Amino acid sequence: MIVIDENRCKGCALCVRVCPPDVIKMGSHLNAKGFYPATYIGEKCTGCKACGLICPDICIEVYK
Repeated sequence: MIVIDENRCKGCALCVRVCPPDVIKMGSHLNAKGFYPATYIGEKCTGCKACGLICPDICIEVYK
């Protein structure tokens, strides 16, 4: 499982591109900074940590 701090996300979408099970999408709402944040959409997360490692804003926490 992952937790995304949507208010810190700047919408770069790097996490979306590297997610093997494809459980991260870009949100359709704006966050406090005016960006469309990444959003966790499913329960199929494998805990690979790819999203957390590539996130330049360190707004993703991965839990196994």
